Amino acid sequence: MPNIKSAKKRVKVIEAKTLKNKMFKSQLKTIIKKYTVALEAGDKEAAAATYKNAVKKIDQAVSHGILHKNAAARKKSRFTKKLNELA
Repeated sequence: MPNIKSAKKRVKVIEAKTLKNKMFKSQLKTIIKKYTVALEAGDKEAAAATYKNAVKKIDQAVSHGILHKNAAARKKSRFTKKLNELA
């Protein structure tokens, strides 16, 4: 445990940020899972709607610094390919 006041504060701040990032990652995984379920079901309309949400959430993750921009681009590209294959 830190002894210095500023170090104690940093520990608190880091815990809060970690919790926020965990929540965001959990949301992202849930939305991605919904998209994959819609794809597997073969429901084009549901897949298109969940695709929009997934891409939006991935872009938000990049802007928050949770995902790297290249990883996000790769995910979005794969999602788009799968959606187009469904058609």
